[in-house]
Amino acid sequence: MTVIVRELRPDATAEIEGFIRVRHAALPYVFFSPESLRHAISLSRPGAHARKLVAEEDGEIIGTAQVGLAHESPVPGQGFLNVYVDPARTGRGAGTLLVRAAEEHLAAHGATNLFAWVVDEPGNRAFAERHGYRPSRSAHFLRLDLANTPLPPLQGPPPGVELRTAADFADDPRPLFALDAAVAADEPGDIDIEFTDYEAWVEETWRYPHLDLELTSVAVADGRPVAFSVAHTNGAGRYGTGMTGTARDHRGRGLAKLVKNDSLHRARAAGYTEAYTGNDSDNGPMLAINKWFGYEIRATEVRYVRALG
Repeated sequence: MTVIVRELRPDATAEIEGFIRVRHAALPYVFFSPESLRHAISLSRPGAHARKLVAEEDGEIIGTAQVGLAHESPVPGQGFLNVYVDPARTGRGAGTLLVRAAEEHLAAHGATNLFAWVVDEPGNRAFAERHGYRPSRSAHFLRLDLANTPLPPLQGPPPGVELRTAADFADDPRPLFALDAAVAADEPGDIDIEFTDYEAWVEETWRYPHLDLELTSVAVADGRPVAFSVAHTNGAGRYGTGMTGTARDHRGRGLAKLVKNDSLHRARAAGYTEAYTGNDSDNGPMLAINKWFGYEIRATEVRYVRALG
């Protein structure tokens, strides 16, 4: 049987389902859905050159790749390729073909550095290193048994701070965009990120199909959002934190714990039983907060880097 690599056909329901099946098999701690995949495909960013690739064997999708340029980065030429193969279908050459196709695409559009997340297992790491990639930073996937783990007691906000939800900003989310941009700029990472395009943020982040405005908690002070914990839900028991962050001038007041605790309590009351999040391994403050809530590390990914040229 021959493995071929080609573009994902977004109008083919079976292919969308196959893409998601492979992703869940390889990366069970991240939630994908037909809606989220189609949403990602629908985004068209100048300079992103994004592609969704699949490796197919005998009519079955056995591997996937998300490929593109980091259009939010002020540094040009920062490419990414995230390749995942069904763990039950490795050893057939799908990963190598996906990497080759991704690299050719990125090189043709001016990429000078390539970044790839690799699940921290010996076979995966050896694969990346055989293809010329070197390890960089790492990140953890964490899970909280929301149904059975006691949460810290709810506490009221400090003086001058009000707890609200993202739904309160539905008519004008620009203040949340400003906070998200400020927090993202301080996140640990290999690629510097700058959110400057409000309309693009609305399309990509605010209209993400699993963003739960009611369960996203926001701390407001001085008339503006200063901390938030962004909730993503699937409507069937699974809750995820997309981001928890605090504006620089309000750090050290316990606001990250405040908003995340508020969101987790309300998520549990709404019937959600599992909570997931992710942390860069260098983000000690957020790892400590998640440990305080009872999250446990379930898996780790390593960022691998390769310079072109």
